[in-house]
Amino acid sequence: MDASSEQMVTRLIEAHRQIANATTFRLLGLDWDLLPGVYAPHLTRSAALYAEWVRYPTGGCFCEIGAGTGYLAVLAALRGCRLVRATDINKAATDNIELNARRHAVADRLTAHCGDMFSPLPPGERYDTILWNSNFVPTTAETIAISDLEKAFYDIDYQAHETFLRQAGERLKPGGRLLLGFTSLGDGRRVARLADAHGWTPAVRRAVGYESPSGGVIRYQLIEFLPAR
Repeated sequence: MDASSEQMVTRLIEAHRQIANATTFRLLGLDWDLLPGVYAPHLTRSAALYAEWVRYPTGGCFCEIGAGTGYLAVLAALRGCRLVRATDINKAATDNIELNARRHAVADRLTAHCGDMFSPLPPGERYDTILWNSNFVPTTAETIAISDLEKAFYDIDYQAHETFLRQAGERLKPGGRLLLGFTSLGDGRRVARLADAHGWTPAVRRAVGYESPSGGVIRYQLIEFLPAR
């Protein structure tokens, strides 16, 4: 990642750190709760994109990994999924998900689980769609001390991406969809190598580029992983 992109990520993290108290924000024509220390989707242009791009399995089961405020998981429930699971490694995030599930009256079918990736989910449960809007910025343990908030941005040695691609197959129903929200700030070649190592073929389903405040273009992508043949 070049210096201007790194600067943009740093500014975004600093904007998150300025959120010191519980608040609300407006997104997609709805009001949402936001707790300090949780990724704030309204601060980037990608939030509305993924809400539009993801096809929710009506009547089916939806799982969001790293759900943050849970706005996509809530939308899945509002748009007809009968069972929705949302996980996050950050306890503040799962508390936030529960707030938004109650705000939008979907707590009867949306459950938040605190833990790493798929580990806190009920054993053996499978889903029609699994989505992760990933912490795509690559880093190493030697270059950064990761706080709970920074885990929403940085992935040390792409360990989280490796875990996602290694474990997802055991959680997906036959014919189900495995989706990743990603950007050009991430290491797409490394993702492709990890996918190949775990029997997946990545296919970009949607993409759009926006000019960044620091110059250049950020490309947002929705990637689907298909079983390799």
